[in-house]
Amino acid sequence: MTPRLTARFWIDAYLTHLRLHDIPAFVTAHGDDTAGAVLVKLNTLDGQARAYSRSFDLMTGDRRWTELTSGPDREVDAAITRQRGFDPDLWVIEVEDRQGRHLLDSPGLG
Repeated sequence: MTPRLTARFWIDAYLTHLRLHDIPAFVTAHGDDTAGAVLVKLNTLDGQARAYSRSFDLMTGDRRWTELTSGPDREVDAAITRQRGFDPDLWVIEVEDRQGRHLLDSPGLG
């Protein structure tokens, strides 16, 4: 079994990475520090948003980020609220960037 980073360690590294690129981000829901799943909401500050979740490629075993939902900000928030209802250990990070940058495709953030 491949060792995995704790959720808290990954979140701290991700927030630092965003900060180094001058992209504001906030923890809006604190999940389980050890094994909580993570959702990233990208708010483009124009009334629109997208939410991403991490999934596993069953063929390769690699982790990747996939879009969970997109649309008006309030609808994305409602989808995230539903997900939190299923998983109270879920972390939610909100990234605010007019250019739509989330940096989830950066090396090491899979």
